[in-house]
Amino acid sequence: MTSLKLLLRCAIVGGLVLLLLIPLMLIRGTVQERERYRDQAIERVAQSRAGAQSLIGPVRVLPWTQEQEVEVVGPTGLKTRELQKEQGYDLQMPARLRVQGEMRPDERRVGLFRVPVYSWHARVQAEFTDSEYKPVAGRSYGQPYLALGIADVRGLVGSPNLRVDGRSVALQAGARALEATSKGLHAPLKMQGDAGSGVLADGRKVELEFVLDGTRTLSVVPLGDDTRVDIASTWPHPQFSGSFSPNERSIDDSGFKASWAVSSLASAAQEQLRRSLHSDGTVESLTVALVDRVDVYTQADRATKYGILFVLLTFVGFALFELIKQLRIHPLQYLLVGLALAIFFLLLLSLSEQIAFWQAYLISAAACIGLQGFYLSGVLRSAKYGLMFSTMLTLLYGALHMLLGSENNALLLGSLLLFGILALIMWITRRMDWYELGSRPVASPTTPPRMP
Repeated sequence: MTSLKLLLRCAIVGGLVLLLLIPLMLIRGTVQERERYRDQAIERVAQSRAGAQSLIGPVRVLPWTQEQEVEVVGPTGLKTRELQKEQGYDLQMPARLRVQGEMRPDERRVGLFRVPVYSWHARVQAEFTDSEYKPVAGRSYGQPYLALGIADVRGLVGSPNLRVDGRSVALQAGARALEATSKGLHAPLKMQGDAGSGVLADGRKVELEFVLDGTRTLSVVPLGDDTRVDIASTWPHPQFSGSFSPNERSIDDSGFKASWAVSSLASAAQEQLRRSLHSDGTVESLTVALVDRVDVYTQADRATKYGILFVLLTFVGFALFELIKQLRIHPLQYLLVGLALAIFFLLLLSLSEQIAFWQAYLISAAACIGLQGFYLSGVLRSAKYGLMFSTMLTLLYGALHMLLGSENNALLLGSLLLFGILALIMWITRRMDWYELGSRPVASPTTPPRMP
């Protein structure tokens, strides 16, 4: 009978643990909701300033018109010949492409949210080889031009400085041939020779300097036969993605430097760009984003995942104390302490939006530990025992803070923490006679606990 009471007691405590999953899930839902609001803030900044940026080109474009007679079968089955026109482009990619620039970071505030933005001070050098266009029956060539794809041209600051073979050339709005893939600019070039067979001699060496504003992300398409990209910034938390990782990188508190070297033998960007002229398609690129990898919402969300562990460990401590010291603790008291543990995560989220995360964590932890220490001193009828549990909670909150601050070792540290706690509980209870403990009378909740 006594064993059944002990089992029922454990079942009640287990039910309370499951019940406390509800507020923990609601708090985690609040964290995710705030993340969505943050993403909306990023979209608002992108709409009012400039969004994520990408650079395509420069490429040389030669438009052409093809006329040919085709046989057409009419509704009556009569065959006739019609003259049809087809328009297209010949694209020439750079033999060597060099892209350099510094991303100068800044932040924009939308309510409580901080959105990272940048101004990219870029220098582009492209070298082309001569291209001969042999005569094709019925085909005529138009004026060649230089095309440059930019994702959001609103981000251009001032007028870009373009030099073609050493002479200044004015850029015009519209990417023309690249419009299926990207917005951008173009500049007319000169063709040497007749319209049927000429050598595109103009634009062998292209130099471009510009300042481009963007939000968070910058991408560069490696269109050259030999593409080299160097990007630097004072932002200490870059995220590299896309189809290519940097060949060299250095990251520290003062910022980052990254370099890519991509050959057309390793990249399908040239062929993908040619296909995208006829249909909307993606072109592989190298990408860098200015992010805070362990930001407020990432840390708050990670903290809530350990919420049930906090509740479970505290309840285990209560249960052991109840059995060893023979003090009856009411399930409602378990529930109140569990709710105080859950409130910590809500306090952490709300305060971290206003002040630094470590300050929010310190204030939230101190408030919850103080509240629970005061309450448990009354529940356990002893300030000493209340202080003991407050010390245990302080160690738990300290361990959690270490987990949240570790980006790469959070899983390892969490596993070691769980193993250590389990080993400690097993060591404390290794000589405990559970049947004998279950048969002892418990102290009245209105009287101090009986000391062994």
